Amino acid sequence: MPVAVILILTMLILPMPPLMLDFFFTLNILLALLIIMVALNTAETLHFSSFPTIILFATMLRLGLNVASTRVVLLEGHQGGDAAGKVIAAFGEFVIGGNYVVGFIVFAILMIINFIVITKGAGRVSEVIARFTLDALPGKQMAIDADLNAGVIDQETAKQRRAQVAQESDFFGSMDGASKFVRGDAVAGLLILIINLVGGLLIGLLQYEMTLSDAARAYILLTIGDGLVAQLPALILSLATAIIVTRVTTSESTPDQASKQLANPLAFYIAGGILTVMGLVPGMPNMIFLMLGGIALGLGYYLHRSFSGLSYQAPPPADMQLDSPDQPEDPNLLELGWDDAGQVDVISLELGYGLIPMVDADTGGRLLNRLKGIRKKLSAEMGFLLPSIRIRDNLDSAPDAYQIVINGSVRGVGVIANGKEMAINPGNVLSEIPGEPGKDPAFGLDAVWIDPSEREYAQAVGYTVVDASTVIATHLNSVIKDNADELMTYDVAQQLIDKIAETSPKLVEDFIPEKLTLGTVVRVLQNLLRERVPLRDMRTILETLSEESSRTQDAGQLCALVRPKLARLIVQDIIDPDETLAVMTLDPTLEQLLTDLVSRANSYDEIALEPALAESFFASIRSTIEELEQQDLPAVLVVSPMLRPWLARLLRRSTKDLTVLCYTEIPDDQPISVVSSIEVNEREDEQN
Repeated sequence: MPVAVILILTMLILPMPPLMLDFFFTLNILLALLIIMVALNTAETLHFSSFPTIILFATMLRLGLNVASTRVVLLEGHQGGDAAGKVIAAFGEFVIGGNYVVGFIVFAILMIINFIVITKGAGRVSEVIARFTLDALPGKQMAIDADLNAGVIDQETAKQRRAQVAQESDFFGSMDGASKFVRGDAVAGLLILIINLVGGLLIGLLQYEMTLSDAARAYILLTIGDGLVAQLPALILSLATAIIVTRVTTSESTPDQASKQLANPLAFYIAGGILTVMGLVPGMPNMIFLMLGGIALGLGYYLHRSFSGLSYQAPPPADMQLDSPDQPEDPNLLELGWDDAGQVDVISLELGYGLIPMVDADTGGRLLNRLKGIRKKLSAEMGFLLPSIRIRDNLDSAPDAYQIVINGSVRGVGVIANGKEMAINPGNVLSEIPGEPGKDPAFGLDAVWIDPSEREYAQAVGYTVVDASTVIATHLNSVIKDNADELMTYDVAQQLIDKIAETSPKLVEDFIPEKLTLGTVVRVLQNLLRERVPLRDMRTILETLSEESSRTQDAGQLCALVRPKLARLIVQDIIDPDETLAVMTLDPTLEQLLTDLVSRANSYDEIALEPALAESFFASIRSTIEELEQQDLPAVLVVSPMLRPWLARLLRRSTKDLTVLCYTEIPDDQPISVVSSIEVNEREDEQN
């Protein structure tokens, strides 16, 4: 690049001999051909991310050549012939036949094609793509975050996709400016031609006292030859720019896309038939029409045979076990066994028959990969291995419906619009888009089902767009988190304890059943999972249970004793370590009232709030949570240790977005800020 800059500056300042001009004009044509070939065979636009910079240098090289050739034409043009170089002379004599009128017309046509058609169209496409790419950037980032939260991709893949999205926006933004280089180059070529024509004629007539016809023959031919030799690579570069900005991003190059999409037998049959009929009309060039019509019909027949030979019925994947009542019964199987007594799966996903192709990877189904990602992500988050997710068909359901079943009971249902994608309205879209209305099954947000071709526009106006597999996977992720305590069984708990015993045998030695029964440990772990406390620090949990087992054997009290030991883990699941924890508190009067209720009751089941007080309390909680969501803050309520278990249990029924902590569960060095105080209507408080 530095050498190219110095070379361009040299052309602008110092005179160049005709031989050097011939070399650089030929090099310019070679460079233009190289660029368009790379543009044609690039599978993705980012694989040619240096294209805007290359356009800039190629344009400056061509303009530098124009300046250098102008100097030579005006100084040596009176000699005629190849005084300005053999390349210019060749274009002036051979390409336009030595007739400067014809040359001027050819040059004008090339300018119209380049400036009016290709350059103007490419510039407009660049502007639109740049605007839509930049507008869609927030939506694409949200889609990446949604895939990351759903476990579809890992952190490294998310970083790569974010970098790719940023590169795309930078590339198309640069292309918007680079297209102006090409347009300006076309204008400069026209102006340089006019200057050379007028200047050459004046020099020939005034300085060298040539006749008008001699001056025109010498200077106009050289000037038009110079313009043509510069316009040819300019036209090629404009075409390369148009190819880059108009192609649809896929994993295939432009020739591959075109060859596959144009290989339509019916289109060849119709076009060939029309040409054949036209070839039979008297007075037409019958031989050419009939020959090309026959070739088109032959290609249509060849493509038809090729497609017929490739068609086949894909077999179902071997790892899918779909129960179908239409299978013939074997009359020899008359005896029953324990295998015939159906047992429920821990986690299963039941699909309507219309959604079964989503499981088959051979037909483009991505649901299996999504579910594997969900299982891996949740296992890492919650601290224990989730059981396998069983996928089965359900012919009793609607074709486009699915059910999420945990331990035999349905915990989530949804409907998928086949072949469409869900555009979720986060609440701040620029404009609403038409489509089939729906609801995000995981979070209950308003959404519409749209065609995949509308994805970019929907993201540009603020929608979060996800495919059908991601919709199901995200819903499954939410359902599993809400019911994680039901997945903690005796076997899973024993596996966790055995895992700790491999590295800390003294900790587990004489722990079960001498200090605590396995059943008590399971109930403690279930209580933690019910309140969304991860079990990743299982060593601390077992140490605390071992220390406190002499004080109590009650699972609820043990859970309350374990939580402060996991304080940092709990808080860091809510906010980042360097952030301030924004919390809500109870009004002192309300907290004292609730404390009196809890202290007088023998168990949490005996505590009951007066209806008016409960309604006012829940309404205040919900309104505060909405305010925090608008500020993008987590909803955290801090209360006394006595109130925390009961309030967490009570509020879990009304909202899933609230975390209830006690004062002892916040680390001493954790900065906090009280953003709201929960109050109830004073009149209702007095009545109680």
